[in-house]
Order: sequence, then structure tokens, then C-alpha cells
Amino acid sequence: MGETITLLSKREIEKMRRAGRLAAQLLDHLAPMVKPGVSTLQLNDEAERWTKAHNATSAPLGYHGFPKSICTSINEVICHGIPNARQILKDGDIINIDVTPILDGYHGDTSRTFFVGTPSPTARKLVEVTEECLRRGIAAVKPGAKIGDIGAAIQEYAEPHGFSVVRDFVGHGVSNIFHTPPQIPHFGQRGKGKRLRPGMVFTIEPMINEGTWEAVVLKDGWTAITKDGKLSAQFEHTLAVTETGVEILTLPD
Repeated sequence: MGETITLLSKREIEKMRRAGRLAAQLLDHLAPMVKPGVSTLQLNDEAERWTKAHNATSAPLGYHGFPKSICTSINEVICHGIPNARQILKDGDIINIDVTPILDGYHGDTSRTFFVGTPSPTARKLVEVTEECLRRGIAAVKPGAKIGDIGAAIQEYAEPHGFSVVRDFVGHGVSNIFHTPPQIPHFGQRGKGKRLRPGMVFTIEPMINEGTWEAVVLKDGWTAITKDGKLSAQFEHTLAVTETGVEILTLPD
């Protein structure tokens, strides 16, 4: 991947802010549906209906052949789970819902992991640690910092809790294009990697596993699961590097 990093203008960042707000509102809209007995296809179809009703389109749909409008990743699925009618949510599951509406040409990319009913203590701890990993990764973003600072902040929090950081999937630049440079690993060393500059816009989306960090991609070519079958959680925001720090673009208001 070429490492030409595009800096977005204030006008472009405003468009990213609008798309990001819509993405966050879509997750808020889907949240009440996350309960036992609901299929992942029902979540997908409601996301598609809502997205169209808000004059937006679903970036995942047809992206390199991806067949659905959102990703739904349950329990041991790390990312890119494909919604289907036979996959029914059960009490105790955890599910990551990843949405990317395109509004006025720009992508709002965000995800959250939800509890279905009552989670196990292990699942609750994993999800809480993963959300804190995202917060700590975001806190490392400021002009002059290095990309390695982000991954280090995440890794330094996850691993002492006994969890591992997925290596195979990383954050990415995003704008009017879904995936662009730079890549944002969720592990790394402080002071390493490219320097952050105002106008850079990218996702931080740590995937934290209960057991090994290793992943296996299923025969469908998309669904990535933990190699040991243990749980995985993820949270994602899209961010802009500002003159003074960082702005989260995927907040509901």
C-alpha cells in the first residue's frame, strides 16, 4: 500500500463529521434491537432501511463483494461477520456491530460491542477493557505524536488484563474513500511510525481477544474468528487530528 497520506480540509472534515454523526446515530437506532431472538439479518435489514431513509448508502454493501450492509461479529468472531437469517442472538452473547454509511460522498465508520442479555463476567471484563483501550488509543492522538504511540497505549492496557491485541486487522485512513493510508496498528512502540499531523483522519478500532491474538478467516473469505475459539471484542471511532489534539467524528451529536 502506498503511504501517501491525504490531509483533509476543514470543509472535508465537516462532511466527515456529518457522516460520522449519522453512523453513531445508526448504532443508537440499532441498540434496542440487540436482544435474544433477533437475527443478525434483521439488524442488517433495519440498518439498510434506516440508512436509505437518511439519504445515505451503506459502504460495506458490495465492497470487494461483501454481501451485506453492516458487519455483525458474535462471540469468537473478531470482525467482518456476515449477517444471516439463521444467526439468532442468544442470552450471554456479545456482538460487535460495525456500520459505515456514506453521506454526501464521505464515510462515517464506527462500531460498538453490545451485550445480549446478561454477559458472563469474562465477557463483561473483555468488553469493558476493549472500550477503555479505544479511549486510551484516542488519548494518544495529537499533532507531533507517532502512530506507534496509539498502538502502545492500547497494548499497554490490554495485556496486563490478560487479553491480547489482534495483529491482522488495523485502523485506517478514511475520507471519501473507505480505506486509505495510514494504517493504524493497535500494538506497537512509542515513538515509532509516521508523525501525526492536523488534517489526518483515520479510525482506531482495537480488536481485543480473550485468548490468543491469532485469527483465522473462514471459507466465506470475510469472517475472521479467534484461532482458539475464545471471545473477541471491538470498538471503533473515526478521528481527526486537530491543531491542538483530536476530535472524535463518530459521536451521535
